[in-house]
Amino acid sequence: MEIPKAVIVERIKSNSGAEKASEADKELPDKIDTETDANLLSKYGLSPQDLSDDLGGQSPNAG
Repeated sequence: MEIPKAVIVERIKSNSGAEKASEADKELPDKIDTETDANLLSKYGLSPQDLSDDLGGQSPNAG
């Protein structure tokens, strides 16, 4: 599932604060694939499965 970077950055900001969100904003690609970018998500305390569950199993508008 692809998720826009903005969605991930907001989730990181909510969970870990603005500093971590800013770091993620610089490091993450514009579209995050929950399968191929699982290690990056994990670095910021996010689980691909949790994101999928939270989004109802559907990819938000990634374009």
